[in-house]
Amino acid sequence: MNKDQIKGRVEEAKGKVKEAAGVILDGKGMELEGKVQKNVGKAQGGLSDLKEDIKGDD
Repeated sequence: MNKDQIKGRVEEAKGKVKEAAGVILDGKGMELEGKVQKNVGKAQGGLSDLKEDIKGDD
């Protein structure tokens, strides 16, 4: 697992926590921000996974 994969997973986890806090506290802005952060982290992790897969095929 490389640094980008780890960063992506961390961002995804932080986004999930922020999203849940927004739901609990009824903060629509925080909930939306958490969803965005979660999806950005998921995309970053997925892109890094793809890079690793491509590197492994060499």
